[in-house]
Amino acid sequence: MSRTVAYFSMEIAIDTALPTYSGGLGVLAGDTIKAAADLGVPMVAITLLYKKGYVRQSISERGEQVESPESWDYEKLLTRCAPKVDVPLRDRVVSVQAWKYVQRGVTGHEVPVFFLDCDLSENTPEDRTLTDSLYAGGVETRILQEMILGVGGRRMIDALGYGEDTVCHMNEGHAAFLLLEEVPTEWCGNDEAITEVQSRTVFTTHTPVAAGHDVFHRGLVEATLNAEHYKKAEGVFENDMLNMTKLAMKFSGVVNAVARKHMDVTAEMFPETPVVAITNGVHGVRWTAQPFADLYDRYTPGWRERSEQLRQAMLIPVHELQQAHKECREALLRTVSEKYGMPFGGSGIVIGFARRATEYKRPLLLFRDLERLKWIASRFGPINILFAGKAHPRDDYGKYIIQEIHDVANRTGDAIRVAFLPNYDVELAASLVQGVDLWLNTPRAPMEASGTSGMKCALNGIPSLSTADGWWLEGGIQGVTGWVVSSALNGGEGSAGDQDRADADALYHQLEELVLPCFFNHPDKWGEIMRNAIALNGSFFNTHRMVEQYRAMAYDRTC
Repeated sequence: MSRTVAYFSMEIAIDTALPTYSGGLGVLAGDTIKAAADLGVPMVAITLLYKKGYVRQSISERGEQVESPESWDYEKLLTRCAPKVDVPLRDRVVSVQAWKYVQRGVTGHEVPVFFLDCDLSENTPEDRTLTDSLYAGGVETRILQEMILGVGGRRMIDALGYGEDTVCHMNEGHAAFLLLEEVPTEWCGNDEAITEVQSRTVFTTHTPVAAGHDVFHRGLVEATLNAEHYKKAEGVFENDMLNMTKLAMKFSGVVNAVARKHMDVTAEMFPETPVVAITNGVHGVRWTAQPFADLYDRYTPGWRERSEQLRQAMLIPVHELQQAHKECREALLRTVSEKYGMPFGGSGIVIGFARRATEYKRPLLLFRDLERLKWIASRFGPINILFAGKAHPRDDYGKYIIQEIHDVANRTGDAIRVAFLPNYDVELAASLVQGVDLWLNTPRAPMEASGTSGMKCALNGIPSLSTADGWWLEGGIQGVTGWVVSSALNGGEGSAGDQDRADADALYHQLEELVLPCFFNHPDKWGEIMRNAIALNGSFFNTHRMVEQYRAMAYDRTC
């Protein structure tokens, strides 16, 4: 492969000092870029410069999420690029500049990341704030940001000298407007023109529910796009709505889902489009704690360059894994005490649950029968649960979830200790996925496209207890790499309430009959499961493997 891959993502978590992400989509993008740099893939990445970040979260005494802008000095962390490009709209032109960050891989290969910025004197005061905040404002702001990312990003790639012979990889549909730069005005009925565009475009969808796909009404699209772009988009409208996912699928040579189950769900949602599965991964070196990295350097040489070498983790003595985990666990509990002022104690099992605070993730499932959970704890020992995650500023139910966790924490006593850690970010995520004893994931199936937090845990020998959905359908081997929560309604049958009741019962059964007996009574067996998690899951569910699959299944196939 010789062509440059231009990787477009609305958010990218590339460095802890750059708050240009909200959650999993951005973290995946950052891990992808790091792996591309390790593997020498010719890639450039494009996103927006969010000078106010996403949301800085604090929690009030009543458990309410309090939001404020992030503050960071982008001028010290990024380099301003000389070119400027114009994004033509219906009634004006928005000027865009770029700032550069360089990701260097383990072999020295570099992948530049370009952050697009509208804060220029030639723009109107309103347009200068377009790239201030991630996912802020209403639908009018969203469509403008996606024009900046798609059209502005595509033009910036040319202006920076990467040429036209570029594979454009859209990480979600936010960048799909770039296709309006690619297709000819009269593309309808022109199969040759469509095929030519498809030869240089790749699209990854992460969303298994209809509500998660950006859709814009014809009136807004007509009022926003200039005449040329609008004419190109007309052939993709359905019922006066422009679906950004369908726009991306229409002109992409390869469309992929992010897990095998997600491929099936996507094929049902969009039966007109062939979809392949490239299961997500995480960047090995980024998420592996130092005590484990030291072990891997000794027992699995070459893992930094090729994460599949971690299959040799079966050679690591269990007691050495347990000692490394003890160091990580103690570091996490120190952080909880010193940084968050929450003395948490060291006895019992420490369970982690950290992800976006939203309804389908079901963080409250564990507390559905609190008395039963207390009884289970009385049989074995203290159950400590660390929660983290931000609710979208307009997600009232997500904010309610955080308040409920806060309320539960105030009435569980010593048997069930609960803490909610505010302002979930990459740094806190690393502490959690490196230091807890068990990772809990309870999405309502089949709504988890993939999930990656449990993959990060596997790199650190932490088993998962997870619903049979997303990546866990591929990585979850009962009693071997962790435990699979599967009820008769786990496949999405029945009402949400019925499914939640059945899954909660299955979750309590796993804890009482399998997980806690193993943790408290059979430490050697637990150690073997830790080792399996590394060798079987850590060696496969990583971005080195994932990027190589993109290269073979998508980038090379578009050439």
